[in-house]
Amino acid sequence: MAQKDVEVILMRQLASYLAVPIFLVDPAGNLIFYNEPAERLLGRRFDETGEMPLGEWSTIFTPAEESGEPLAASALPLAIALSQRRAAHRTMWIHRLDGEARRVMTTAFPLEGQGGRHLGAVALFWEEPTL
Repeated sequence: MAQKDVEVILMRQLASYLAVPIFLVDPAGNLIFYNEPAERLLGRRFDETGEMPLGEWSTIFTPAEESGEPLAASALPLAIALSQRRAAHRTMWIHRLDGEARRVMTTAFPLEGQGGRHLGAVALFWEEPTL
């Protein structure tokens, strides 16, 4: 495993203490961590999946528009936070690895280090309650 910036290490540690599902990606969009609440949401432990490139994680969790149409990787809040270095929010569907669909609200923001170094992005998920 490559050496990580201290800010990334601290963000990962913070995420491990929070009750909200969190994804952490590096500047290239590679998934480098998701916490235990995200494991429950996705249906797979991070220890089982490990780090994944953007092209893999953006399709393995099958994100979809509200209409059910597949959501392009570039339209994901995490991808927007990475490419445009700004916060992004969207309500979408994801399909767990067991195929079960979940409606989630996602907010992502860029992660920057000292001196404005681009370190990646973070996404937080809130599952929409079912009626």
